[in-house]
Amino acid sequence: MVNRPTATDPLDALNPELDGIIKNLEKVVVGKRNVMEHLITALLAGGHVLLDDVPGVGKTTIAKTLAESVDLTYRRIQCTPDLLPTDITGVTIFHPGTHQFEFQPGPVFAHLVLADEINRTSPRTQSALLEVMEEGQVTVDGVSHRLAQPFVVIATQNPIEYEGTFPLPESQLDRFLFRLNIGYPTVDEETTILARAEARESQPVPVVMDRGRLLELMAETRAVHVSQGIRRYMAEIAYATRHSARIYLGMSPRSTLALYRATQAWALLHSRDYVIPDDVIALAPTVVEHRLILSRSTAAPSPDMVHEVFSEILRSIPVPGPER
Repeated sequence: MVNRPTATDPLDALNPELDGIIKNLEKVVVGKRNVMEHLITALLAGGHVLLDDVPGVGKTTIAKTLAESVDLTYRRIQCTPDLLPTDITGVTIFHPGTHQFEFQPGPVFAHLVLADEINRTSPRTQSALLEVMEEGQVTVDGVSHRLAQPFVVIATQNPIEYEGTFPLPESQLDRFLFRLNIGYPTVDEETTILARAEARESQPVPVVMDRGRLLELMAETRAVHVSQGIRRYMAEIAYATRHSARIYLGMSPRSTLALYRATQAWALLHSRDYVIPDDVIALAPTVVEHRLILSRSTAAPSPDMVHEVFSEILRSIPVPGPER
């Protein structure tokens, strides 16, 4: 087994540039460092994130602050049952004065898009957004419009309230690199939140990285080395989920590739140009679990049960040595 790096291990040191983004986020968001690291990892990997949590825990704040920290254009879409696909993608309008049609871009034409309460909009509108996430372009009236890079969607949904919602089907959940829970703050963290509210600290966060540098880091992410042993380790995890009696639908090749890209970005975040087994272990649950469907014979197919089943699979597979 490979020992997980300790706090003093150089493998645990974050990339100074990317750590600057986290320090920026910490000026606005109290705690939740693991969530911040996952969001930056998704940004580097060009992946999308589903924040599955109750209202009021800072989902919107952390998404907006991330965009401001890296000088990205930011748009928020409030998903409602009457939201139309064109309300997201845009529409072609005829101008009588010029006798020409002109495309009016929708809110999806931004670097970071927050789709708030995505499960409250209709399946047709969900599909329009998720198609854009997959293709990186919008096609209206037969004309394709490419989205600027980077393009990341952070979608939120409330896991408690189901009335009047349209749950995302598995094929659409598969479009998200991570599914994360922010969770409630601890007593100490909430005390700090209240102290900040009393001090009325609402200063805008500074830009700590420009978009050009972010694109360079995204290119560096693709060059992070993944050894043959770790590639096989990922493949064995995927194979095990497909042949488990407790799982009806296992990992697709797309999810294996998502895990591969995520570990490359996680390694770069932690100042490495190579992936170690602990990167796979750290990220596999948030990459894989929302893509799995348990078999009907498995009792109480809840997120906790999915986590338990997948954790057992992960523990059953031998971890490769520290090969580079």
